[in-house]
Amino acid sequence: MDNKAKKKNSIVSKLFGHIGKVDNRALEIAFNILAVFCIAVFSISIVSKSLQNDTFYTIKIGQHIREFGIDYMDPFSWHDSLPYMYPHWLYDVFISLIYDYLGGYFGIYISTVVFSFILGMVIFITNKKISKNSLVSFVMSVIQMYLMMEYITARAQLITFILFVLTVFFIEKFLEKPKKRYVFALILIPILIANVHSAVFPFYFVLYLPYIGEYLVRLILDWHIVYKLRRFIINQEIKEANKKLKKANKEKRAQFQKEVASLNKQIDVLKENFDRFIIKQNDRRKNPYKLRIEKIKNVKWLMVIAIVCLFTGLLTPLRDMPYTYTWRIMQGNTTSVISEHIALTLIDSKDIMIALGLFIGVLAFSKLKIRLRDLFFVAGLTFLALATRRQVSMLVLFGGFVFARMLAELIDMFDKKATREIMDYFTSIFGETIIVIIFVVVGIFTIKPNLEAVYVNSNSYPIEATEWIKNNLDYKNIKLFNDYNYGSYLLLHDIPVFIDSRCDLYTPEFNGEYDSDSKKFKGQDIFSDVLNITGIGTYYDDKFVEYGVTHIITKSNSKLKMLMSKDAGYKEIYNDSKFTIFERVAVNNNEKNV
Repeated sequence: MDNKAKKKNSIVSKLFGHIGKVDNRALEIAFNILAVFCIAVFSISIVSKSLQNDTFYTIKIGQHIREFGIDYMDPFSWHDSLPYMYPHWLYDVFISLIYDYLGGYFGIYISTVVFSFILGMVIFITNKKISKNSLVSFVMSVIQMYLMMEYITARAQLITFILFVLTVFFIEKFLEKPKKRYVFALILIPILIANVHSAVFPFYFVLYLPYIGEYLVRLILDWHIVYKLRRFIINQEIKEANKKLKKANKEKRAQFQKEVASLNKQIDVLKENFDRFIIKQNDRRKNPYKLRIEKIKNVKWLMVIAIVCLFTGLLTPLRDMPYTYTWRIMQGNTTSVISEHIALTLIDSKDIMIALGLFIGVLAFSKLKIRLRDLFFVAGLTFLALATRRQVSMLVLFGGFVFARMLAELIDMFDKKATREIMDYFTSIFGETIIVIIFVVVGIFTIKPNLEAVYVNSNSYPIEATEWIKNNLDYKNIKLFNDYNYGSYLLLHDIPVFIDSRCDLYTPEFNGEYDSDSKKFKGQDIFSDVLNITGIGTYYDDKFVEYGVTHIITKSNSKLKMLMSKDAGYKEIYNDSKFTIFERVAVNNNEKNV
């Protein structure tokens, strides 16, 4: 490195020297320090302070488990005997401990900030592992964290994002060099997933499929089935011809000898053509047009690990939940109603549409070649994302790793020195100053509205109404009807609920039994009843009589409130600008449960 280059280096870089190969290592370390700082600032700043409805029931369930253990029954709704399996019990306990002993809502916010930072870091190290390019890894990690912004909340999914990224990291490390510590990590991760968020346990094995799929495709191609089948058929014909030759008289002997000779010649021609094909095939594999199909010998051991991990779902108190949750949830109607389960519309997801457009454009209009496993990753995750919005997060995470590898190869294709020159500039005193200022300013502007926000939004949750209920009603003994979105907040404050955001609990697929004759689950469909009542799809009073509802809380601008205000059978007992509470009065002296 010349003197001019030396002067550009930052203080961090100078600490590691400038001689020979040490310079490259010093540059790498200096840039990684800068990248980690910037990703940390960005990851911390994007965390929303406002809590989601799932967080409220998470706190309460964790407190319940710590006091009573996992009892497999729901203790928070006023419906009788609803079974509940506590699908993310370990995370619930963890969050409840933070809430009780480390600052309440503030402690939960700080824990989310910490997990967001960890997610940013594991994305960065995995990008580095896959792309072998620190600069590309830095840029892609920031982009991925930006696209993941809406998914970074105080929910169990945030922990599973980290565990899934680490899964890919350890798979890549294992394929490169199989070591026992990578095997241990790959077996430990699904155990954690089964207890932290059992609903996504099957997705752990989806991450193995691209690697196994590529290996099997290459294995099948290397079997050369068509050649072997044709050779087998000809050999069988030769055997039959030889048998006939032995039994033939002198007149037909010459005929069968010619037939055998002809078949042997076909074998020779087939072998010559096959040899030429193998030579061409090897040339194509060295320089494929677009698709690389690799055969990594360690994948066969990866398959063994995957088989072993199939049994890790048993290492949880949740019984068969890790194996059956996905199947059960797909049988019901929650997937067509809850926003995160609804199919993705690309036109409404411009970020994803742009990312997929860039991926297709780079692949189609450059000399870049893609690995089959990467194509499997992107194609499979795109299909899942189009099927359900919640899988967009997985497409961002793992599709991002694929794009990082492609981008690194594309840069090397045009200018192998470009990455080092940019990193050299970024680690100069001037470059570091500019990059740090940019990320600090972006971080301040991003985090400022979050810090000014409240933990619980009074427009979404009945804060004042909840306090009024506890002060003025016998809330433990009334049967309160409430909407889906704020039931968890009522639940946190010890008010028994009609429904909350644990959608599975209130569907026949989870609270009923499977009927083999009708091939359907039979149980209480409370979830559908809530949708029909709030959407005025059914006469609300009939359902309230059926369930024995005594009080109703609804938003002040809801259709239900408008109708009940004109109904003599309902008395408005509380109203604020956002929520209204009604008492259901007896309209029939013989009516029960009122």
